[in-house]
Amino acid sequence: MKIIKGILFIAVLASIYYVITLEWKKRNTPLPTELHPIVAENRDILIQRAAAKGINIVITDDFRSAAEQDRLYARGRTEEGTIVTHVEGGESYHNYGLAIDFALKLDDGTVVWDLERDDNRNGKSDWMEVVSIAKELGFEWGGDWRGFKDYPHLEMDFGLSIRELQYGERPPEQ
Repeated sequence: MKIIKGILFIAVLASIYYVITLEWKKRNTPLPTELHPIVAENRDILIQRAAAKGINIVITDDFRSAAEQDRLYARGRTEEGTIVTHVEGGESYHNYGLAIDFALKLDDGTVVWDLERDDNRNGKSDWMEVVSIAKELGFEWGGDWRGFKDYPHLEMDFGLSIRELQYGERPPEQ
């Protein structure tokens, strides 16, 4: 019985230490303020590779602060408009500089979110050609998600969950 109590006591101490360490790291790890350099580099390559196929894209969103995320979350809930996101500040990969959103840019400057459009006339959806390039670069596509489909969304999570990011984990810079 003494052995079991000893093991339980050590387990409780280890758990307390773990929680304190997580909280310390969370409070002492600054939040990103811009797009992660690897994501930024791959964003630029994506734009170039799409252009080489005759597809012009525009990045409609990239890094987003938690306050900006909260404003978007309010749309369709406490503010006028339609719901555009299902996560609050600190719960999006955009908040950690690890996500971008894109759209197609037409020759006249109009921006569209048309998944069927084939302006380069090669028999393939321009949107899906961009998604294919993005996946080759290591992005995950929101259109592959099981639940809510976020077709403009591309992210690189570097194997980190939102919870890990919230607790101060950060991907390498290189």
